[in-house]
Amino acid sequence: MLKYILALDQGTTSSRTIVFNKNGEIVSKAQFEYEQIYPEAGWVEHNPDAILKSQLRSLAEALIDGGIEAKEIAAIGITNQRETTVLWDKRTGKPVYNAIVWQCRRTAEMCEQLKAEGLSEYISEHTGLVIDAYFSATKIKWILDNVEGARALAEEGNLLFGTIDTWLIWNLTAGRVHVTDYSNASRTMLFDVDRLCWDEYLCKKLDIPMNILPRVAPSSEVYGAVAQGIPGIEALAGIPICSAIGDQPAALFGQACFHPGQTKNTYGTGCFLLMNTGNKRVHSEHKLVTGIAWGLNGEVEYDIEGSAFNAGSVIQWLRDEMNIIKNAPECDRFAESVPDSNGIYLVPAFTGLGAPYWDMYARACVVGMTRGTNKKHLCRAVLESITFQMKDLLEAMRADSHIEITELRVDGGASISNIMMQIQADMINTPVNRPKCVETTALGAAYLAGLAVGFWSSMEEIESIREVSRVFEPQMSEEDRTRIYAGWKRAVERAKDWAEH
Repeated sequence: MLKYILALDQGTTSSRTIVFNKNGEIVSKAQFEYEQIYPEAGWVEHNPDAILKSQLRSLAEALIDGGIEAKEIAAIGITNQRETTVLWDKRTGKPVYNAIVWQCRRTAEMCEQLKAEGLSEYISEHTGLVIDAYFSATKIKWILDNVEGARALAEEGNLLFGTIDTWLIWNLTAGRVHVTDYSNASRTMLFDVDRLCWDEYLCKKLDIPMNILPRVAPSSEVYGAVAQGIPGIEALAGIPICSAIGDQPAALFGQACFHPGQTKNTYGTGCFLLMNTGNKRVHSEHKLVTGIAWGLNGEVEYDIEGSAFNAGSVIQWLRDEMNIIKNAPECDRFAESVPDSNGIYLVPAFTGLGAPYWDMYARACVVGMTRGTNKKHLCRAVLESITFQMKDLLEAMRADSHIEITELRVDGGASISNIMMQIQADMINTPVNRPKCVETTALGAAYLAGLAVGFWSSMEEIESIREVSRVFEPQMSEEDRTRIYAGWKRAVERAKDWAEH
């Protein structure tokens, strides 16, 4: 009897496998970290073989720990760190260079050159993105231009490119399937999100041969099956691989945000806010990025996305650099012990400000302190700073989409903070909905895989099994909300002032 879906959740620092049952509940999981490689300042790499080994190891371990047999597994779904780039020799299966990670800044000068050549408007119009080293295109070009023999392999038709989903599927199928999904393709800076195809003009401008690019498919489809004889998972041979989706849109799907205007935020090291805009692509006027959330049932759903660079990292700063707290729960306790932050604001621009400001030179600051300021007020100001950044992004999304947001669904490690979620609801004047299962990234991949094989019959069935842990209703008066947020906007201007002096 088919009882389970396996979700491979390949992240930036670790590879995980989570097994879900028909009710979307976790049955078993396993996780293994792998090495982060920093060859030079600002460069970040991963060993693609280490990623593969850690993912296969977690897969085998999750089955053993859960006492799960291969005959009980209906399908496998994959979600992955986005933009990270691998190129490999299709004859040997060996990477020609380490994976260049989404965080890597080595191609920043290349991006400045593309801007100087006047490509910004074209890239925004056709891909929905801004020109940045974050995305895959310039990483591909760097490998082709700098790794000996890489371009020759491409010209011979023996080089393949993939994001991590593509790399895993290619290996799980023993080189039979070279595919990615719409969500991952739309983060390469090479994919036309309106025509749903690779952009010939951009590939030509960046001198990237189109024969290295994978087929782009829906996020829920039977791509192939696990091949015979893969070490450690031999018993899984023949199990269908049925979904691929980038981590943030996976969380949007895992939160059952299936309708235009439904929005989720993931509170991690940074924050990732995504809104489903349905079959309508929104062109942002507020420096947000747009892309494809998923492809399903012959259609694509679009999203609009904004991110804040520092969220959970601000709590880590309080703990590790300032030694004000011992752990995150202590930050909550201090914040709850005072009625407000006593007029102080912390702007966590440790690495500049992201959307909607995009000021790389801004720096963190605390303003409004008096002799009565204490560590409890600072802890509350830290939590408030995270919620203010989300309000900035939500206001930008409202203005861009002209869609009213009726609820914010939340996940990620910091979403367990009750006090912060209440502050968030107060600041955005919108209910904040936290699900019982916060592993929404893996759950989204599982749902998409299950839909492909009929394990779940419909999106309506998935909506019906989503369980809510708690809803935080706004309790603040409009007068207080307006006054406090105005103070935040003034504080942001002080952080931006630093760049001018």
